[in-house]
Amino acid sequence: MDHEERIALFLDYENLAISARDHLGGMPFELRPVADALAERGRVVVRRAYADWSYFDEDRRMLTRSHVELIDIPQRMGASRKNAADIKMVVDALEVAFERAYISTFVLCTGDSDFTPLVHKLRELNKRVIGVGVEKSTSALLPPACDEFLYYDRLEGVEIPPGRTRPGRPVSPAEPEPQPVAQEPQPAADTPVRDVDTLTALVAQSVAGLQRSSGGTVTASTLKRTLLRKDPTFNEADYGFRAFGELLRHLAGHNVVELIGGSAKGDPEVTLPEHGGREAAFTLLRTVVFDLAGGDGSAALSGLKNQVRKVAPDFSEKKLGYRSFLQFCKAAATSGAVELKWSPDADDYLLTARMPA
Repeated sequence: MDHEERIALFLDYENLAISARDHLGGMPFELRPVADALAERGRVVVRRAYADWSYFDEDRRMLTRSHVELIDIPQRMGASRKNAADIKMVVDALEVAFERAYISTFVLCTGDSDFTPLVHKLRELNKRVIGVGVEKSTSALLPPACDEFLYYDRLEGVEIPPGRTRPGRPVSPAEPEPQPVAQEPQPAADTPVRDVDTLTALVAQSVAGLQRSSGGTVTASTLKRTLLRKDPTFNEADYGFRAFGELLRHLAGHNVVELIGGSAKGDPEVTLPEHGGREAAFTLLRTVVFDLAGGDGSAALSGLKNQVRKVAPDFSEKKLGYRSFLQFCKAAATSGAVELKWSPDADDYLLTARMPA
């Protein structure tokens, strides 16, 4: 219990409600998918939502049932309701950050880039910041500023109606809307499943980088935090995996990583395989160099990667944890598969195959 994250949740409710209505087929915003996602990350001890609640009567009841404190920002003549709500939310968030040191994570439910300075300040105060917003209405500036960003439309439990309107083209109230044919709801995200090869390279590079920088073991939890720092919108569900552990087991099955039981249950150590994928890649490189230059000749580094891919189209040094093809060739030279030397005359690295005895 002592190690459980304490979370403060702040909802820019007008932004969320309008974004869901305009970009998710007119569907109302529901707090439950957000609450479920946060339950996996810690204990929510502060829940506040900001809006002029005279415009959101039904929503007010839903939030009250979820024990959310409603902060009313009534519209006044000649005043900007939006700015008033934003300012109040910023002031309250900073007040909580200074007065309640036990709260370690702040969740800002908004897609508005105006909150980016608040994100920066909270992180300066050593707070973890998670953003939540509707994907098509979220400013591109906000997700990279956060430690993690969750797109509402991708959360489990959000089902977008089949006959949703196109973004930026609202239906006039005077025109009758066609009744959609009954069918199964579409999944929350309408984007295609992301490229697993890209993910493989990202994971391998991250593990290699952590091993270089820390010199110690890399746990699954550390790896997940690193992936989120590189891309705050990272979510294993976008690649078809139900949990991060399932993703790691998939990669281990394809010899991208190895999993070793760690000191904490459910948090294994993640390493790159000592043999298997890398050894096979070194052998492939040696074979290509030999075919190009023979036993005594040398092949230039420039253009060599293209020659390797002619033999193995799916080759990628990044899947093996190397930042560049040159780094991969240096590792192959260290292993004894090839000899690598810089040639001033050729103004390039030259590789010679070392065939096994």
